[in-house]
Amino acid sequence: MTKNKTDEPGKFRQLLVALIANISSFAFGTMIGWQSPTIPQLQSETPPVGNEPMTNEAASWLTGIMCLTAALTSLIIGIIVNRFGHKVTGYLIALAHCTSWLFTILATQHLHLFISFFFSGISGGMTLFSVPLYVSEIASDGIRGMLGSLMVFVLNGGILFAYVLGALLPYKWYSITMFAFPLLYVAMFLFVPESPVYLIRSNRINDASRSLTWLRGGKKSVVEQEMLRLQQEAKEVTVSGPWTNKLSELFRDRATIKGLCITLGMFCGQQLAGIFIMISYTETIFKMSGSSLSPNSSAIIVGMIQVFGSWLSTTLMERAGRRPLLLISCFGMGTCHCVLGVFCYLQTLGYDVSKFSWISIIALSVFMIAYGLGMGPGPYVISSEILSRDVSSMVVTLGMFTAWAMAFIVVKLFPTVVNLLETKGLPRQVILDRLNGVSSSSNEMQYVSSQKLNEKDVPLPELI
Repeated sequence: MTKNKTDEPGKFRQLLVALIANISSFAFGTMIGWQSPTIPQLQSETPPVGNEPMTNEAASWLTGIMCLTAALTSLIIGIIVNRFGHKVTGYLIALAHCTSWLFTILATQHLHLFISFFFSGISGGMTLFSVPLYVSEIASDGIRGMLGSLMVFVLNGGILFAYVLGALLPYKWYSITMFAFPLLYVAMFLFVPESPVYLIRSNRINDASRSLTWLRGGKKSVVEQEMLRLQQEAKEVTVSGPWTNKLSELFRDRATIKGLCITLGMFCGQQLAGIFIMISYTETIFKMSGSSLSPNSSAIIVGMIQVFGSWLSTTLMERAGRRPLLLISCFGMGTCHCVLGVFCYLQTLGYDVSKFSWISIIALSVFMIAYGLGMGPGPYVISSEILSRDVSSMVVTLGMFTAWAMAFIVVKLFPTVVNLLETKGLPRQVILDRLNGVSSSSNEMQYVSSQKLNEKDVPLPELI
């Protein structure tokens, strides 16, 4: 007879521990979502930080720095967890979170924000690796999948919360409110147990038994069985541990090579789909599209849709299968990109598309659902299933490094590509010259000079 999930001993304690651990995921989500309502303020004529508006290049470096430091952090976080355990790692995550928000709150120059996002990248790189690993090590087999998918849902909840608060509070109070979540995380994480897996690998058998007894609600028979299993696994890890593998092990046979290629390909595709751009510049995209709703309201709607999408993926991942969801996800995101691109192009050509401004909200909302269905959780789930146990940790580490590196490239190229392709407001001759590859610097200089004569102040060019 199959054991029902409701019969899992200590399931409510495990859920509580998973929720506490995921406060860090929520805190990181607030930093990601912070950018959408704040970047337009930083680029306004009266920015809350600095004496002049932030340029497009500088704004792109906010997310760029975060992605770059997260990529580097993902390469060493596994070693830190293996050496010091999840408790110490959790405190390091909290320290990085708190440092990031303190620099954001006290910022008087743009440099302070760059430092803030440097620490945010460290916290993000640690969080996205450590939290799902910790949850998988404390959870029972029957509810491990459910608790493991909790991170994406909570992360998206943090993004949505940032969207909502960004529309309601001024910059300073907005940032102070966000600072409360890392502090809450520190206070709550003090009371969660260390992972029994780490304790056994550290030869702290009695501590591991106490931790597992609490997590399993004191059911001794379950604890004894799991202790035996974990001790056997610890012996296997000692022989071929995930942090002692050589890179040559990744190319030892055809199955491992295919698993490596699939994993890296999925993590690349995840970021090349443009999810970081969609999240970081949500308000800017809606402002550009001429939506009938305010950019803040539109961003909040998309955030809610994103949370719904992450919940939907949790319920469908086991029922619908991995491959169909991935194909639906990629097709849906590609379609949304095309629809939004055509809409903006028609707007640029001068067509009256004001009656169809709702298209931008629908396209971005469907994009978020499609991403959550497959390409969001898919790389993590599938990579853990197609790889041998002795190389899975190394491959996932390389996959996360690849994902952050791709996110950095996409974020940094986005403003440059937009500036190259943007034609809004330019004379027809300048546009034709650009399409023909002819230098039109003199025409553009004449256009800018005429604009200066007609306007007292020349506004900064829009990001999109």
